[in-house]
Amino acid sequence: MSDGKRIYINPLPVRIWHWINATCFVLLIFTGVQIRYAEILHLMALPNAIAVHNYVGFVAIINFFIWLTYYLVSGNVKVYIPDQRNFLILILKQLKYYGYGVFVGRPNPHIVTSDNKFNPLQQLVYLTIMFVLLPAQMMSGLFLWQIKKYEEYINLLGGIKLLDTIHVLLFFFFTSYLFIHCYVSTLGHTPLERFKSMFTGYAEQCD
Repeated sequence: MSDGKRIYINPLPVRIWHWINATCFVLLIFTGVQIRYAEILHLMALPNAIAVHNYVGFVAIINFFIWLTYYLVSGNVKVYIPDQRNFLILILKQLKYYGYGVFVGRPNPHIVTSDNKFNPLQQLVYLTIMFVLLPAQMMSGLFLWQIKKYEEYINLLGGIKLLDTIHVLLFFFFTSYLFIHCYVSTLGHTPLERFKSMFTGYAEQCD
């Protein structure tokens, strides 16, 4: 039996955004694999895969801007901003925990609170993903959707081959990240605690 207390860390708008985003990720990965390896895979018809990929891509873009607006207007974007005073030390502690401490039963060095739910490593990763890599993936996908229409911008960015390479490399990154994200989410007080918090909004905090 746990001796912790439950705290509210995931407001309803965040939970709705999260599950829409997760669904988009899975569908984009599934259809992206079919498009990329159309000659050897037959998961679904190629025209259907392209259509679904495009439509879901636009849903993901709209969902991203809803997320961005919510966090900027609410001021909650600060949860993604690391504390620069001890950032390197805290990062090293968190890496040590994930690489060793978690396997020998050491407590997580980061204490989750309603105002500080992400540890420094999560902040660094999420900040990079949400403000650099995801916008780059969306922009490259948008340009590849209408190559002739955006040909001038594509050429400015180095040409279609470079743009396609960036899009595919980011595709592999996000596919890998999805598995890592699911694994790290099992490292709460119980394996399902953090998954449940994305449905209920509540997580457990040890005293």
